[in-house]
Amino acid sequence: MSIPQAFLQELLARVDIVEVVGRHVALKKGGANFLGLCPFHDEKSPSFTVSPTKQFFHCFGCGKSGSALGFLMEHTGAGFIEAVQDLAQQAGLSVPQDEETPEQRAQASALRRQRSSLSELLEQAAQAYQQQLKGAPQAVDYLKRRGLSGQIAKQYGIGYAPGQWRFLSTAVADYQNPLLVEAGLVIEAHAAHEAGADAAAAPESGSGSGRSGKRYDRFRDRIMFPIRNVKGQCIGFGGRVLGAGEPKYLNSPETPLFSKGRELYGLFEARSAIRHAGCVLVTEGYMDVVALAQHGLGYAVATLGTACTPEQVRLLFRFSDTVVFAFDGDSAGRRAARKALPAALPWVGDRRSVKFLFLPPEHDPDSYIRAHGAQAFEQALAQALPLSRFLLDVAAEGCALDTPEGRARLASQAEPLWNALPEGAFKHQMLLELADRVALDGRDLLALWQPKPPPASRAPRRVPARTTADPAHPRGPSNPPYPATAAASAAVDLAPHARPRDFEPPSAGARGSAIGAGFAPLRAQRPHRRTPRGLLGRADRVARIVLAASQAWDWLSADDHQLLAQQPAPHGALFAWLEGQWLEHGPQPWAAVREALRGQAFEALALELHSGGMVLEQAEAQTNTPAEAVDPTDPSGVRSELRELLRLLHIERLMQLENELIAHAETDAGQMQRYREVTAQRKILQNSKP
Repeated sequence: MSIPQAFLQELLARVDIVEVVGRHVALKKGGANFLGLCPFHDEKSPSFTVSPTKQFFHCFGCGKSGSALGFLMEHTGAGFIEAVQDLAQQAGLSVPQDEETPEQRAQASALRRQRSSLSELLEQAAQAYQQQLKGAPQAVDYLKRRGLSGQIAKQYGIGYAPGQWRFLSTAVADYQNPLLVEAGLVIEAHAAHEAGADAAAAPESGSGSGRSGKRYDRFRDRIMFPIRNVKGQCIGFGGRVLGAGEPKYLNSPETPLFSKGRELYGLFEARSAIRHAGCVLVTEGYMDVVALAQHGLGYAVATLGTACTPEQVRLLFRFSDTVVFAFDGDSAGRRAARKALPAALPWVGDRRSVKFLFLPPEHDPDSYIRAHGAQAFEQALAQALPLSRFLLDVAAEGCALDTPEGRARLASQAEPLWNALPEGAFKHQMLLELADRVALDGRDLLALWQPKPPPASRAPRRVPARTTADPAHPRGPSNPPYPATAAASAAVDLAPHARPRDFEPPSAGARGSAIGAGFAPLRAQRPHRRTPRGLLGRADRVARIVLAASQAWDWLSADDHQLLAQQPAPHGALFAWLEGQWLEHGPQPWAAVREALRGQAFEALALELHSGGMVLEQAEAQTNTPAEAVDPTDPSGVRSELRELLRLLHIERLMQLENELIAHAETDAGQMQRYREVTAQRKILQNSKP
């Protein structure tokens, strides 16, 4: 979905950032601005400011800043499209959807109304369950025995569903509303063969309903755990039975609002704690989450009865660069960890890490922290197994490494795991580790895993351009846009106008680079066309790299993304748009990016940069590095150049901030202290030049 830049500008002009931020942060007037405690880091005195005149927020403590749109994305974890739609709804605007037919727009509007109605019903049910908990001593006693306080129960909205067949008929206006079934709150069996034991025991629906069959509450006599999305909306429930009933845990079914593979229990409540802790802990149960929060470890979430999915891992990395999976130490826990490994592999890298915590076989996180306390749990967490070690263990399962057969089997089992890793230094390191285990040189192991070159007698062939409409690569729920394998992440297409007339597939030597796959070449062999602009600026060079290498956004930190989005027009708008595309779709081939660029204000700039029409040189006066030192066809060189460009851009930004702070230092001592801190940061960056 492409959103016109003109609409984004109008949207930001229509909303009041003070009102948007004020829904999440307590703000007080302080001079021309509003002040509050920063939601992005721990602080006791407010350093977070919101400017109603500039429509901008900035924290002098952690450096976070941006517009109302950036605040929503950063604070709630919402994607770009979702944040735009949320802001547009607040402003009473409709997001342009020019590429959709009237029928498609009508269907989308009906779906939004349906989702809104479902969310209202679920919220009513959640409030009713919370009220019932107060008058259910057996449920309260159970929670107390599990060590939970009333404060934690309130924080997570824990409630109780009475054992009545139709309790919800007292909580909603119309128990016959079909949306109750769609929301997963009510079960309706229309025929005897559809009804199980519960349906057979349920009383008949009232004759006045005009409906046949039986209708009854899905959740009865259960502790209720509301499941919320990142915006805090109730989208489903998990129910824990009281007593010896089955199933022990019952989740809401799949609905238009709720998908087990895309949501995580406790993520909304844990957002701030995750940012402060610098990591997120993934468990397997609701009670694990609330028990850890009871002991002060509020940065835990739980999967929803299924193995962790790549989409869930991607969601977690929006909030932290470190994800730790916590499992029982028994065989079931090891199996769960092995299922989580493939989901995590496409998203780890040089800046993102995954670890695995295996507790003693007799414990889960809930029982362990109740038995040994928070300090012991944190000590165990510090000893969590890095993904690199666990990958090696999984690859070596069943392999006798003292025999050639065993080492060959390890190489075979490791290949799909290694291929799933994104390109970068970490993947290269893992190649060397695996090569050492199988007693081969890294280049030899890579040669075994690379596809064989075509026979020399084969005639040159054209490489057809793949578009987003390619039926071989559908985009839908069953084919999410995350890289499942290295082949998927390496599918970066050449732009049609940049492709040679006849393209011969690369030789085995060209394919043999451990870190070379997955990048569109920067067309070093194509003669450059000089433009009146002369040498490209740093923003131009960064833009060209991220347009050519779809994985480049994974190399950058959140601070880098924010810095790029703040660049002057048109580059800032281009970078903000690229980040939105990355958050919404993940790494995309150039063909998909090219299609989405149509009609954007910066389309011409992006096309010229990507095609190589602008001269990609490094001015010696800017970097003190000869231009020929960076080979644009070498991904490691491109990555090094990108890192250096970001370092220089950060230095420039810090120097600007120093000037702003020193201008106010005479009247504000706090500004002088902040000036010294910024100066120290700048000097560290300047001295860190490789």
